[in-house]
Amino acid sequence: MIRTRAKYHLGQIVRHKKHPFRGVIFDVDPEFANTEEWYQAIPEESRPVKDQPFYHLLAENDQSYYVAYVSEQNLVADYSGEPVDHPDIDDLFGPFENGSYPLHFQLN
Repeated sequence: MIRTRAKYHLGQIVRHKKHPFRGVIFDVDPEFANTEEWYQAIPEESRPVKDQPFYHLLAENDQSYYVAYVSEQNLVADYSGEPVDHPDIDDLFGPFENGSYPLHFQLN
């Protein structure tokens, strides 16, 4: 059994280290859990290792809103104090407070 500890938590705002987007974490996989096709589409020199947490983000950039899947090695915490404007945030989280979003639902 793999034991992995995620560095970031649900509701936390993070930024991508290399690409200009930020987002709110709404789910975490303890290791890579997407398709091999998705993984192979990443340029080999940028491809992250699979045995680390991967985060599902409600993401935004200057042009759009989307869902992103990002390895822990490519994220940094966002301490800007600015909320994320993704339109799906209200479905999962309560109001922005103290730099993050509280969960709207009970976890198992």
